[in-house]
Amino acid sequence: MKLYHRPLSGHSHRVRLFLSIIGEDCELIAVAQGANREPTFLKINPFGQVPVLVDGDVIIADSNAILVYLAKKHGRTDWLPEDATGAAAVQRWLSVAANEIANGPCAARLITIFKAPLSAEQVIQNSHKVLNTIDGVLTEREWVALDRPTLADLALYSYIARAPEGNVDTSSYPHIQSWLARVEGLPNFFPFVETAVGLRTPS
Repeated sequence: MKLYHRPLSGHSHRVRLFLSIIGEDCELIAVAQGANREPTFLKINPFGQVPVLVDGDVIIADSNAILVYLAKKHGRTDWLPEDATGAAAVQRWLSVAANEIANGPCAARLITIFKAPLSAEQVIQNSHKVLNTIDGVLTEREWVALDRPTLADLALYSYIARAPEGNVDTSSYPHIQSWLARVEGLPNFFPFVETAVGLRTPS
């Protein structure tokens, strides 16, 4: 298998995190800025986004789709349940990762690291809205979807962990802080690179 990725991409990190947890080897191919718009890369993902997983003749784009593919391929029902209720619970949070998290903590970080032309005020507001919801959910359980870690937790982790890099202060969310520590305590946890921007800028 080959994974086209970027080290600073939280979408890429969630895939690398799951690969590490399940002990799956994968050739890593870093995609340079701008290379994702070249014809060679657009052949494997017309949307020009990373990550992309190439497994023989199978090409899977979109980080959450890759997580599902890997869980299904390796029979990891502990991470993606087969029962309807459990699968739906995980899918609900994969959708949150693709929407509210992408338009909140992820977008805020795009501004500070990549100078994205977005409204910092709006995306920080979006961030606190979703973080407040997640913190509330975590008052009732240790993991976001079920009573154990699932793909949902991995899909949410990267951008929440690095939200301060986008000037999103997470210190007032104690249940999220505890959850982050639990994710980081998982066997074979793979850390997401830290960047000295936003609230992480050295004083």
